Amino acid sequence: MSVLRVGNASGFYGDRFDAMREMLTGGPLDVLTGDYLAELTMLILGRDRLRDPGAGYARTFLRQLEECLGLARERGVRIVTNAGGLNPAGLADAVRALADRLGIPVRVAHVEGDDLTAAHPGALAAHAYLGGFGIAECLRAGADVVVTGRVTDAALVTGPAAAHFGWGPTEYDRLAGAVVAGHVLECGAQATGGNYSFFQDGDVRRPGFPLAELHADGTSVVTKHDGTGGFVDVGTVTAQLLYETHGARYAGPDVTARLDTVRLSQDGPDRVRVEGVRGEAPPPTLKVGLNRLGGFRNEVAFVLTGLDVEAKAALVRAQLEPVLGRVADVRWDLARTDRPDAATEETASALLRLVVRDADQQVVGRALSGAAVELALAGYPGFHVLAPPGKGAPYGVFDALHVPRNTVAHVAVRHDGRRVPVPDVQDTAVLRAVPEPPLPRPLPPGPVRRAPLGLVAGARSGDKGGDANVGVWARTDDAWRWLARELTADRFRELIPEARDLPVVRHPLPNLRALNFVVEGILGEGVAAQARFDPQAKALGEWLRARHLDIPEALL
Repeated sequence: MSVLRVGNASGFYGDRFDAMREMLTGGPLDVLTGDYLAELTMLILGRDRLRDPGAGYARTFLRQLEECLGLARERGVRIVTNAGGLNPAGLADAVRALADRLGIPVRVAHVEGDDLTAAHPGALAAHAYLGGFGIAECLRAGADVVVTGRVTDAALVTGPAAAHFGWGPTEYDRLAGAVVAGHVLECGAQATGGNYSFFQDGDVRRPGFPLAELHADGTSVVTKHDGTGGFVDVGTVTAQLLYETHGARYAGPDVTARLDTVRLSQDGPDRVRVEGVRGEAPPPTLKVGLNRLGGFRNEVAFVLTGLDVEAKAALVRAQLEPVLGRVADVRWDLARTDRPDAATEETASALLRLVVRDADQQVVGRALSGAAVELALAGYPGFHVLAPPGKGAPYGVFDALHVPRNTVAHVAVRHDGRRVPVPDVQDTAVLRAVPEPPLPRPLPPGPVRRAPLGLVAGARSGDKGGDANVGVWARTDDAWRWLARELTADRFRELIPEARDLPVVRHPLPNLRALNFVVEGILGEGVAAQARFDPQAKALGEWLRARHLDIPEALL
């Protein structure tokens, strides 16, 4: 069968608004996907639904569609999106109303069954991660637009691929190839040079959005429309493959993809071939993302300028101690951004950040803000803050759990209203770690130089609930030989002091010349709880690259 060209126009709720139009007008496409959901987004949509039961979906998508639905119809491009969030049926109805108002005949279907909130009292939102076969059912029945709730990000690609090529649920290698392609596409411009360690290799001022040319055997080519910014090479695809993954087995509801089998090769300018992907039966359970309100938080950043920074910080802490004694969770962080004999006041200043959390909004609200403001004329010399503390804002907590597959009813609601149960897989396999692959042979002995790791390796990091992952890859075979032996889990802990008392698991991926580290618990209760300076661990990999090691001079 023909090649299926699947593009992406959104990597998160708030991504570039014009991307949908750019992807529809930039070149040929068969399917355009949009990923709007993340752990934090589900919390935001849950709070929206508290205020308005008819809300709960990504309204940005509707505004984009108002400009682009006619374009998609004219060009024969089908649209598949998880913008339905907590209310896919509501968004599907809104799309139908929009199409009627615009006079554009389109068939709109949706997928549901992921919402398990009623089974989890106290949760703001609890949703199972569904696979792609509900999407496939809707497309096979003729839908032009398919709206889903919480499916896996890769399902936005596996669903259209299964529909187009006629794949069945046991064609694991083909499905796994589509999962890998979907994982590369899901974060938009991160596959075309965005957030890339070696961003200076190309012009990334306005990177284009990616697309994949999928084949019936599960292989694909990742590329982008001609004339768009950014670039696609083995490095950009490797970086995205490592993003927010754990071990060599990448489990999903349809298939477990073996990331250690992925082979990447440059197939021309801005073209990367993805092949060799093996798949296995999926796990016997489905992941459920559970969001709940954790309480209230507040913060204030004190600016400490000039001399005696440590003493000034100690004074603030002592002055606020009587008030903070009633707060459940208090965290102080002193960032020494100051420099001696600085040429500007800003570079002469350090930041002392106070973050408080409690179940009682009053405790972290007026009590804290009043005590902090009262120090304005009674604190350290040069007292001021970046912004006054507010009244205390609610924060969320994310938990991941797993439920038996037969407790989740996956349903495709066709454009004609017919509800079609999506059969579950017949075969499953308990997820187990793969055996540790052999280390590459060591480099010959030679002189070394103290230098940043980032001179020989790239990295990309992200969040999975309270854990963070840091994928690190080498650009050459020799650099891989050194990296695989040098960057152990223990060395990682030495370089990242925050991880010294935490479990750190290393997963080697030799085909990608990569190591994937999972740091358990470094993000506390997840991104919505904002437990650390970088709550989503987005820059954790770049911090690692900035750390110095003894690197063989032959690699520098």
